[in-house]
Order: sequence, then structure tokens, then C-alpha cells
Amino acid sequence: MRFAAVIVAAGAGRRAGGDTPKQWRSLGGRPVVLWSVEALRAAGAEQVIVVASMEDRDHASTVFGGLPDVQVATGGAERIDSVRAGLAAVRPGVEAVLIHDAARPFVTSACVHALLAALETADGALPALAVSDTLKRADEDGVATGTADRAGLWRAQTPQAFRRAAIEQAYAAWPDGEIPTDDAAVLERAGGRVQLTPGDPMLMKLTYPEDFPMAEALAGAARITRVGQGVDAHRFGPGDGCWLCGVLVPHSEGLVGHSDADAGLHALTDAMLGAIGEGDIGAHFPPTDPQWKGAASDKFLLHALELVHARGGRVLNADVTLICERPKVKPYRAAMRQRLAGLLDLPLDRVSVKATTMEEMGFTGRREGLAAQAVCTVETPA
Repeated sequence: MRFAAVIVAAGAGRRAGGDTPKQWRSLGGRPVVLWSVEALRAAGAEQVIVVASMEDRDHASTVFGGLPDVQVATGGAERIDSVRAGLAAVRPGVEAVLIHDAARPFVTSACVHALLAALETADGALPALAVSDTLKRADEDGVATGTADRAGLWRAQTPQAFRRAAIEQAYAAWPDGEIPTDDAAVLERAGGRVQLTPGDPMLMKLTYPEDFPMAEALAGAARITRVGQGVDAHRFGPGDGCWLCGVLVPHSEGLVGHSDADAGLHALTDAMLGAIGEGDIGAHFPPTDPQWKGAASDKFLLHALELVHARGGRVLNADVTLICERPKVKPYRAAMRQRLAGLLDLPLDRVSVKATTMEEMGFTGRREGLAAQAVCTVETPA
């Protein structure tokens, strides 16, 4: 089912304390709302709309400006106004919409897929946890006045999923001046059927200052680190230079390959693809395809990087080893590191380029060609 996601991020979040609205505070080194954006994209959302306040709109555009299919809409004074603004920005043809609170950063693909499956037989769906604690009523002084029956009570979470037409019609019919407790309540009043799906304790809502230390502790558990490796080799042929790690190195020969034969970038591309289980470079750019003849290999690396980002991931570091007797790599090593850091948008200290020889053994030792090995570390949602 084609779906879009609306992330409501226009609130002030005053109860969470601090000078910055909670959705823009740092969690695990990234803004809270970015966690949800990355996770929903990784789960398959073809469009993510972040609804920000007028004051935060420019900041939001900066945060999400480099992410495909992510756009920023301007919210209103109340949450209902922001949801309506997000719904209005959904593209034609989208069948379902997920509406999510920016303050719940740990949404998973499993949660999203369960919601979409529930929409096969329902107008809406929401993740929910059964109430397990005893519920007490109390007076204004905090004195217990009774115990509530918790049977049949559930704690609603987000994202909440809806058939697009159903939620748009329900919001159009909602009375002016009334504030719904959540989006499912809007659909319920309109007569829609809402299905509960299994909730997730990790889908906690950041509300109070004490929630942030707990979220920081959970942040590590919500992400996993993947490692990929790549190997490539090319023989020497006619030419006056070799492309290595995106830098043209003068040499008495060139490298033979369908593209520019940059073994360093090819090995690193394979390492990145391997880290996310996306096959190898030949599967994405077949050497039999004439459009890649003589192509610059940075196109291959950037394609792999886009696949990482589409999964809600990021590259943590890259390490390339060039194996050759000639040409000498050391004079160009700094330029190679700078080039890779620029392509991957990484600090220089997270990129390594090394060179070694095979002590005149094997095809590289005989100067018939050169080889490259690469390791890449990627972080993605669990």
C-alpha cells in the first residue's frame, strides 16, 4: 500500500524544559524529529511531511534539505491545525497516511508494517499497549478517592495509520473549536473502524525533562552498526594516469575497465552495499550496460550512499587500502582522503586511505595491475 507520513513537530514542548522545543533537541547526536523521519523513510514512506512552526520552518528546511521526498509544511496554533496542514500536502495517488508525533523517536519498520496490514480490513489503526498499572482517582490534594477498572483500557501510541480518504473526510467533518485527543478519535467520531495493533514500549513519548536521559540510554538500542567489505582489481593498459579514490594519479599506464576503473571507489562501493545487504556493484551497474562506459565511479558510490540514506542509515567511517607497486600513492593520499570525505559528507578523521605492496609477488607485484580493499561501517535503524 502506497503511504505517506505526516510528522507533527510544531509544538513548543514546554513541559520538557530547556530553551529548545523537544523535537529539535539532540538525541544520540541528531535532532529528535530526525529519528522518526529516517525510520519512516526506511519503512517505505514515499513522502514524509514534517509540520513545523513558522519560527522553526527555516531550521527544519536546513535539517531535512538533503533528504529526498521530505518536505516541510507550516503548522498552526493547535495540533489539529498542523495535522490538517500535513494532510493537505500529501501527494495525489497516496492510499494511506501515517500521522506521527515528533516526540516519539523510536518508531520501527515492524510497527509501520503492522499498521499497514491492519488497514486491509480497517479505516484506521494505531499501536497500543494494554494498561498494566492500577489506576487511581484522586482529589485536588492528591488523596486517593477510588480505583478505576482497567479492563479494556489501552495506551494509544503513534504513528497512527489511516486510509487517506477516510481520515480526510473525518477531519473535514470535525466540529470547529473542539480539540481531539488523537487522530483516531477524529475517525471514530466519523464512524470509522479503528484497529489496535501491538504497541512498543520503545515508542515512549518525550514529555518531561527526566524522559531525555532514558531516551539517550535507549538510543543505542534503537540503532545497529553494520560492517561491509569490498575488493576490486584492474589490470594496467594504455594511458597516462589512474583514477584512484576519485583522484587522477599520473602514471605511465592507465587502468582497464568499463567505467573509469577506479578500484578504490569500486571496493568502497561494494563495502557500502554489503553493509546494507544490497548485493554488489555489478548488480546495480552491469558492465554490459553501455551507459556506464567510461563513467566516473563517484556516481556508483553516491548511489550506494543514497541507498543507505533511504534505509534511514548513515555512514560512520570508511577505510580503503590500495595494493600496488606503482604508482606511488603517498603523494596523493591526502587528496584522496579529502575527496572521499566530501563524497560521503564525513569528517576527515573518519576516512582512511592506505597503500601497501605485495613485495613483488602476484599480479600486483609483477606490475600487471592493482587491487583495492575497503571496509565501511554503517549505522541503520534496528
